[in-house]
Amino acid sequence: MAKQDFETHTVTIEKLDKKGSGMGAVWRDTGGNNPRKLKLNVPQTLVGEEVKVTVSNPNRKKARVLPDEIVKASPERIEPACPHFELCGGCVWQHWSYGSQLRYKTEEVKRFLSRHGFDTGVVKDAIGAESPWEYRNKMEFTFGSDGSLGMHELGNFRKVIDLDTCLIAGNEMVEAMLEVSRWRKEFNLSGYDKDEHTGLLRNLMVRQSQKTDELMLAVFATESPGGPLEAAVDNLIRRITEKFDNVKSLMWMENREWADMAQSEETHILYGRDYINDEMYGYKYRIWFDTFFQTNPVQAEKLVDLAIGMADAGKDERMIDLFCGVGTFSLPFASRVKELAGIEIVETSIESAKRNAADNGIENTFFLAKDARRGMDEVLETWGRPDLLMLDPPRSGAGGKVMRRIGRLQTDRVVYVSCNPESFADDITWLREFGYELEQVQPVDLFPHTVHVEVVSLLRRIDE
Repeated sequence: MAKQDFETHTVTIEKLDKKGSGMGAVWRDTGGNNPRKLKLNVPQTLVGEEVKVTVSNPNRKKARVLPDEIVKASPERIEPACPHFELCGGCVWQHWSYGSQLRYKTEEVKRFLSRHGFDTGVVKDAIGAESPWEYRNKMEFTFGSDGSLGMHELGNFRKVIDLDTCLIAGNEMVEAMLEVSRWRKEFNLSGYDKDEHTGLLRNLMVRQSQKTDELMLAVFATESPGGPLEAAVDNLIRRITEKFDNVKSLMWMENREWADMAQSEETHILYGRDYINDEMYGYKYRIWFDTFFQTNPVQAEKLVDLAIGMADAGKDERMIDLFCGVGTFSLPFASRVKELAGIEIVETSIESAKRNAADNGIENTFFLAKDARRGMDEVLETWGRPDLLMLDPPRSGAGGKVMRRIGRLQTDRVVYVSCNPESFADDITWLREFGYELEQVQPVDLFPHTVHVEVVSLLRRIDE
């Protein structure tokens, strides 16, 4: 009798991993005295649930499988709202009640801080979104080699789910994506094959302003829009501009690079301009296709509000905004301090920050395109010691060298905004030896139905 190359197990979910998938383990009877442990990663499950799974090639030590059946469901489980949830990799927690998601995110922040010996009593409950749907102002969709347009399949970057809806994006953004999908099918244009590096269409980026409602579409392709593609591109321009009165930017981006990124070697403006306007916290911003701008601006305004409240900045104070980007925090803070220096290593972001400050009539800022440590040294030479420092680093955090430089700067207060509680906890550990104490931590949920959570925190220098 042939040996089966699969086994069925019932496993209890013990915890969630960093990507939000359930984790559990079973012991396999190998027929001897030493049963083998099989660690299981089971997406779309919750802690405490019993689920039935089928494991192929069961002799391995680890396996990642979707559940065949939920034998015992968590009381926190709900019916996912999106018809694509089981296959799409865009959201991981639509099966979990929103209040439970928020509680988990609060506990995760506490867990990372506790690991470094911080008092978790300073952590407040996560602030949730008023609506956990239609919150994104930017989406990057992918064209599949089979002609699909949508998001990558859960755990499989070679497969694209052909979407007919997306509940975390605005309705008009989804309609724009569907119109581009219909256009592709009508002209039978090829999608990009990541393995063979062949095909025309790679990505579609859609951005929509929160306050101005302006719409941007950018098609990323391996060829220029002229020549044999001219008729198809003319049709795209016509159908998009006729259907969407608020489209202000329609672009064709040539991208022949092998790297799977939405980048442009040459940009063709098909209609309108190469940017859209938006407003946040009462300030105007210009948004280009590659501008980093908060993806959930409604919740991002809460981040700004919290940071301003914690900083308690005075009109006679000087401030550094580290990793300032295009000035999301710089502009609101500038009206509350004497002078503000924004430091950011990405030169295009600094140029945008300068332009945004000028557009808003702000004259007490200067922006430096330098790495964090050299930028702080230059500010120290110009001003002397600043009174206040704010930082909003990338997911990887600021790192020990930058945090020690911040510590030696000896500002009175440090406001740290983070999109990664783990790197945040690692970073602020360095400030303790310089006399700083963690006073407040407020988690904010910018991305419902995902594992991500932001924090706004205040550290104060107590050791003179």
